[in-house]
Amino acid sequence: MEIRSELQYTEDHEWLLIEGKTVTIGITDFAQDSLGDIVYVELPEVGTVVEAGESLGNIESVKAVSEIFCPVDGEVVEVNKLLEEEPEKVNSDPFDEGWMVKLTIAPASLREIKLLDDEQYSNLVETK
Repeated sequence: MEIRSELQYTEDHEWLLIEGKTVTIGITDFAQDSLGDIVYVELPEVGTVVEAGESLGNIESVKAVSEIFCPVDGEVVEVNKLLEEEPEKVNSDPFDEGWMVKLTIAPASLREIKLLDDEQYSNLVETK
């Protein structure tokens, strides 16, 4: 299982790449492995304003349909269109080609959520 040190993580198994006011969000290697083969990804429209805890969309696998929850408040500025045609990229490359959305956020919203570093996230998944 891959866990990258340059990312932040949530207890719900999303990863965040924070670059100034832009945050890229995807699901972790642990999450994609738990879901199994992903066959469909539904993402929000660009311009959608979301609040922390709201749904960003759905992931359908051969096992189940799961919601993707937004860990921060923000506005969707880009979605990964590749996943419309190739949802399996979430399985094969969850961190690079399998990213899901990019949000513009207020930096203050990052202070309001509990993010985990790579070591804390590794400890979390080891207990699962």
